[in-house]
Amino acid sequence: MYQENDSDAAILWSDVLALLEQRGLPAATLAMLKSCRATALDDESLHIATNLGFAQRRIAQQAPIIEECLEEAAFQHLSVVVELSKDVDAKPVDTGSSITAAELGVMDSSISGTHTPAPLEAVPEQREAPASPESRRRSNPLFEEVPEGGSKLTFDRFVAGEENMLALDAAKQVANGENKSYNPLFIYGKSGLGKTHLLRAIQNYITLNDPSRLCIYRTAGDFVDEYVNAMRDEKAAVPRRALSRHYQDVDVLIIDDIQNMSTALGSIRFFFETFNYLTTHGKQVVLAADRAPSQLGMGDSLFDERDTSRMDSGVTVSIQVPDYELKLNLINAFYERMKTDAEAEHIVGLDGTINEELRKLMAERAGTNIRIIEGFVQSCLMFAHQREHAGSTLSREDILRIAAQKWPTGQRIITIEQIQKAVESYYDISHSALIGSKRNKELMEPRHVGIWLSRELTDNTLADIGKRFGGRSHATVKHSIAWVEDLKKQNRVFHDRLDVLHDNITDSAQ
Repeated sequence: MYQENDSDAAILWSDVLALLEQRGLPAATLAMLKSCRATALDDESLHIATNLGFAQRRIAQQAPIIEECLEEAAFQHLSVVVELSKDVDAKPVDTGSSITAAELGVMDSSISGTHTPAPLEAVPEQREAPASPESRRRSNPLFEEVPEGGSKLTFDRFVAGEENMLALDAAKQVANGENKSYNPLFIYGKSGLGKTHLLRAIQNYITLNDPSRLCIYRTAGDFVDEYVNAMRDEKAAVPRRALSRHYQDVDVLIIDDIQNMSTALGSIRFFFETFNYLTTHGKQVVLAADRAPSQLGMGDSLFDERDTSRMDSGVTVSIQVPDYELKLNLINAFYERMKTDAEAEHIVGLDGTINEELRKLMAERAGTNIRIIEGFVQSCLMFAHQREHAGSTLSREDILRIAAQKWPTGQRIITIEQIQKAVESYYDISHSALIGSKRNKELMEPRHVGIWLSRELTDNTLADIGKRFGGRSHATVKHSIAWVEDLKKQNRVFHDRLDVLHDNITDSAQ
């Protein structure tokens, strides 16, 4: 019999997760484990539940190390039981707030000009006989056919690995309507890791396999432009009402790069009015960004805590940077696919040969941006074609030269000034505040982070770093580094925040 003590199970699972994190498990594996919920605890086992079949299988494979940590936390031997939750009819997401018509009229002056447009009028719900899928598409100007090239962004062409499998599995479940509780689905990760591919794959799957659902894909920039155009003229009540009506008629709304909406207050209000309507009427929302929802409200962002909590109220999954194995899989997949597509589409110049050993070298030298890796493979294929037509073959030196052009790491120099500017921009503080003597909470984190990044990304001594941060002592710099190291082990949100800053700095230095 299970003990009716969910809190004991949850506390024990939290301790186990902390121990597993100390073991250095891959970030993707930890993300899967943290997505599980402890459901019951008895004398022999701890029961955890997940909605993801993939996660259930992968976590079961990790049972030995989980049970080691479980025994350490519980001071007795316990087995872990991973159960697949079948509760797909989850309660609707409680947004915790409502947006008034007056709020909807507020628009960021940097986008709409200086006048305040009339409030967006409420749209009365008028439901007549269900229209056919074809007529719904024709009558809704938001619908657009998948653009040429975008049709290739399918689940079949997505290269899966441990770093992105959780996001892929969640995207598939949303696409086939299998799990209604994944609402909203929020996918985040740095640029170039495949977020847009997954969003377009959802759109492609629904368009081809379930045309009864009207699916709309928009970037945040597109969404803002549509709202601005509808609100530009205060007398244009019909376009404003029409835009709201068209969005409310959507079954699946996909918004990409939602961080780019962060300074458009009017668009944010309109988006969350639409968000509330869709989620409370059983419609699906899918969002993607370059950072976690909790980080979208930082700096000069106009997303408030209510907004970020709503975006985080469904299922949030991250895509991690690829390791060597995934990079090799990507290179092999791109290589075979490009050759097949070139033959089918009669594209000249991509019929070269890259042997297995050279592809392994390519994986060793490749960076982490998947879009750039794809371009790298194409460049190597074109060069292989040229070599073969000249009577030779692609060499190791050719690969190294092309890789150096794509990722000139040898030329990359990161300075403390670059790090300080990045930290100041991210946390929205001045340079004098960053290096100054004030010790209030709002300044201590960015100061510690700046010092830690300077130690990680430059060759400066601790004394040199201390001088550049207001003349701080060697001991103070060591304290900042230790503070960051401790917090990033304990706080996943902070850990992700560091990753974003680290990647922003290194990417801009390339």
